[in-house]
Amino acid sequence: MIQRYQAGSRMSQAVSANGFVFVAGQVADDRKAGIAGQTRDVLAKIDALLAEAGTTRAKLVAVNVFLPHITDFDAMNEVYDAWLDPANPPARACVEARLADPDLRVEMTAVAVL
Repeated sequence: MIQRYQAGSRMSQAVSANGFVFVAGQVADDRKAGIAGQTRDVLAKIDALLAEAGTTRAKLVAVNVFLPHITDFDAMNEVYDAWLDPANPPARACVEARLADPDLRVEMTAVAVL
C-alpha cells in the first residue's frame, strides 16, 4: 500500500510505501532566517511529516542535506546534532548545491522506517 501525505499537483511532502516513509526536500518557511533558524524549521517539518506517517526521527535511516554555502556546514550541524537521536543516527550525506530560491540556506530529504 502506498500512502501520500500533503499531496499537491506536483508532489507529495511525504510518501509511505513498503514499510518506509520518504520525505521530500524540506525548506524553511522563513527564508530570511539565518542558517540556524532555517535548519530548526526544516527539522521541525521533518518531525511533523514523520509523525503524520506514524514514525519518528529515531527510525530515520537516511538524511540528505543540501547547502548552497558549504561554509554553513558547522552551524547547520550544531542544530542538527542537538535534534538527532544520538542512539539512532541515520546514514547522511551533505552536499553544496544551489537551491531554488537564493534566500534558502538549507534543504533536507529523509527516509525512515515505519
